[in-house]
Amino acid sequence: MSHYSDSSLLEKIKKVFHKAGVKVIYQVLLLYNILKHEDTPIADKGIVIGALAYFILPVDMIPDFLIPIGYTDDLGVLIAALKQVSGNLNDNIRGKAKDELDDFFGEDTQGLLD
Repeated sequence: MSHYSDSSLLEKIKKVFHKAGVKVIYQVLLLYNILKHEDTPIADKGIVIGALAYFILPVDMIPDFLIPIGYTDDLGVLIAALKQVSGNLNDNIRGKAKDELDDFFGEDTQGLLD
């Protein structure tokens, strides 16, 4: 997956976090933290990298600039990947993703995720 790198993911999040919204970015951060966890199996890491690469790609099924529907395909891919690797989710990963989400949005985002 030549489109995925940590730096390209961070750049994309910083560029689109307000447009994409809290729920999309939270899915991205959950997957990113699963990817970085040392106990995540290689096959699951491959699924995560594929989903994150799709998120990073500037051109996809529904162009991101089509607000508000531009990120629906990205969200679908992220949710499908998260379902596939959900066995790797734990409270630590959820907590890290939530803290990172709050940092990006500069506020407590819990109410926006419900």
